[in-house]
Amino acid sequence: MSDPVAAKSTFLCMYMSNHPDTLVSYVRHYAHIPHTVSSAQLSSISSTGMTLTYATTAQEKNTVVVPFDPPLKGYDEVKGRMMQMKAEAEEALGMMKAPHITSFTVPPGLWRTALMMLALIYTTFSPSPSSSPFDLPWVPVLVYPATWIRTALPSGSLAWIWGFMISVHALESLYTLSLCRKHHTGVVVGAMYVLATFAFGFPVFVDFRKRVQAIRIDSIMKGK
Repeated sequence: MSDPVAAKSTFLCMYMSNHPDTLVSYVRHYAHIPHTVSSAQLSSISSTGMTLTYATTAQEKNTVVVPFDPPLKGYDEVKGRMMQMKAEAEEALGMMKAPHITSFTVPPGLWRTALMMLALIYTTFSPSPSSSPFDLPWVPVLVYPATWIRTALPSGSLAWIWGFMISVHALESLYTLSLCRKHHTGVVVGAMYVLATFAFGFPVFVDFRKRVQAIRIDSIMKGK
């Protein structure tokens, strides 16, 4: 199968020749080349990465390959990915301020994670039918599934699951805290994101990063 991005390589190289500052930022950030880069040129591009030729202030010419992670699925993804990479590179190089996140939004699809958490809480803490504090005929029916699951699982499984989940969510919360500090959320919004990550895990900071990317791209579009 032919590469749809590579098929447009010549056109894209010509187009990017009008954006030398962007190409220099690609080389400096993604190839970890220091300040000595004086110019850069896009030599070729495919769905897996782009090849850049650059010159240093000492007039030395070199070639570097910057991979796309993940690879592009098609030509339609080229513009969005390169704009995203441009924003990330310029932000890392101090050429652009990190976007500020000033509000908390509930990630789409968080209800799925919430249901899983409720299922774990139900399984762990539901009383057995014989020890239920509620003398109602329907209570044993309600708690029976939790009792059956606890009986079917190996001894100590639920304790291990809770320990693993809390450990992972704690680490994810620290990562979210670093994102909040970087993007100046403020104490209240930052606390909401950190606590939400501790409760629900990675969907929270994944949505946070998507919001940051959207703001970056919007900023670039407005600057054109």
